[in-house]
Amino acid sequence: MPTVKKTKIVATLGPATSKKEVLRSMISAGVDVFRINFSHADYDDVKERVSMIRELNKEMDINTSILADLQGPKLRVGVMAGDVVVSPGDEITFVTGEPFEGTAERVYMNYKEFPRDVKAGERILLDDGKLMFEVVETNGDNEVKAKVIQGGPLKSKKGVNLPNTNISLPALTKKDIKDAEFAISLEVDWIALSFVRFSQDLIDLQNIISKHSDHKIPIIAKIEKPEAVENIDKIVAYCDGLMVARGDLGVEVPAHEVPLIQKQLVLRAKKARIPVIIATQMMETMITSLTPTRAEVNDVANSVMDGADAVMLSGETSVGNYPVQVIEKMSSILESVEGSDLIHVPHDPPHIRTKRFITKSICYHAALMANDIKAKAISTLTNSGYTAFQISAWRPSAHILVFTSNKRILTQLNLLWGVKAFYYDKYVSTDDTIDDVNRIAFNKGYLQVGDMLVSLAAMPIKDKGMVNTLRVSEIESEDI
Repeated sequence: MPTVKKTKIVATLGPATSKKEVLRSMISAGVDVFRINFSHADYDDVKERVSMIRELNKEMDINTSILADLQGPKLRVGVMAGDVVVSPGDEITFVTGEPFEGTAERVYMNYKEFPRDVKAGERILLDDGKLMFEVVETNGDNEVKAKVIQGGPLKSKKGVNLPNTNISLPALTKKDIKDAEFAISLEVDWIALSFVRFSQDLIDLQNIISKHSDHKIPIIAKIEKPEAVENIDKIVAYCDGLMVARGDLGVEVPAHEVPLIQKQLVLRAKKARIPVIIATQMMETMITSLTPTRAEVNDVANSVMDGADAVMLSGETSVGNYPVQVIEKMSSILESVEGSDLIHVPHDPPHIRTKRFITKSICYHAALMANDIKAKAISTLTNSGYTAFQISAWRPSAHILVFTSNKRILTQLNLLWGVKAFYYDKYVSTDDTIDDVNRIAFNKGYLQVGDMLVSLAAMPIKDKGMVNTLRVSEIESEDI
């Protein structure tokens, strides 16, 4: 029987995953998507890893997906001269321009517009919020004077967050544009954009993709700024997926607000019927330990119960000691909770009558009917992948089997909850095609004799139009 896990696992590539055999074991243990973190990526290394994943897809007859994650405008301080410690009440000056070695009095900041953007009274957070400063004054040119509110060791090249400041930097930096063009040349399946604040950030990335690729590459908006949470409706209209990036989000907004924001974002993604990934510190302990904490197990389980399509591992698989074991552990948590009756993903039927209304309605009713008649699978023929997104969002208990002749979307769809995609290019008459698809599903182990199956198709089938037909059949014999 094929894997029962429906929630997808995203694993970050890194030094711990440089061998093909490790990648193979991770896929066997349950990885569905590999993430390239462009904050720490060497292009030759990335090329090699991508070709390994594609070789494994062929060898293992699977569709592991590749997600390119752009760094975004990462603000950092410079290198420190030795061990620097700051104490509450101290004054420190952040200086832009030429880099220099920092001290407890003066520290370099890599963000040129900082003195122009920042205002007195605003907060500066450093090193994931471990250090906190308040702006006293700025000269509007190259220096910002600040008072230490929360002190501690001031370390080299640590990240800076400005939760109250309206930053003039675009979400796509020069580095991101170069990284995006490289990722597009590799034909990655998804691109994630960091520190999204406005819909324009996504439009800019869409324009880069359409300029360099003939194919659509779907975009994931990483939500890690308070402005993004406020603008979520506009952001959702321009992206193909969301990532709840709880690391920076938990620094930019008070950490205790993150759990409800997570729930709010998952619900918003479900309403838009786009996938949502929960990320950061899910199994952090397993970077160095073979066992996660009870709280981490709960966190992964609760993310599934919130309705997440995927859960993501960062350091656990990129630099951790146990990249395969952490996947095994995560898979077992997912499998144990995702079938529970306690999970209620909202089911509002589609009502806005766009040109896709019929397709949306058929997908919605297919999911309801499959649950009603206890069908083992819902199969759909698609050229764009649209019906896969729709059916997946309704979270049917049946397998979602997607058949397509479009090789580009085969691996893309691997991020979607419950979706298994297969290459299929014989579009004959409806009956022949659906019988054919039933046969494949049976041979792959998704169906047995006596099982019910809901099949969706577009009539006439050869036109590959929008889905307009729903058929229910029962697997009557092994000779199908």
